Amino acid sequence: MNTAEGEADGAPGLVPPRERGTTRITDRVVAKIASQAAREAVGPLPRDAEPPYATVVVHHDDTARVRVHVELGYPGDIGGRCGQVRRQVTERVSGLTGMQVPEVAVQVERLHPAAPDEIHGRTR
Repeated sequence: MNTAEGEADGAPGLVPPRERGTTRITDRVVAKIASQAAREAVGPLPRDAEPPYATVVVHHDDTARVRVHVELGYPGDIGGRCGQVRRQVTERVSGLTGMQVPEVAVQVERLHPAAPDEIHGRTR
């Protein structure tokens, strides 16, 4: 027997997809996901470095364009680390939100030189 709520014998009725509504993930939430993914990709930060942060623009609820701001230690493979950040952010944002991520721009805000002992591998 059907009730006004669309239930039959205590089981919930099926609602057509068009009437279910949608879930919208805001730019701010995607930016938090991207920032965390960038932190994971960058690894340990130099002593006085700020943690990575991201800005995001979501288009049509299915595409996110991401800009990540990072500070890195120097010397090091800057291009390689930026590539790691791009891959991690793309994978994490698309995996958690279902959005396409066609662009992840990594902006290196500052390079932190290593102490002289760290560069040559010497200890005191």
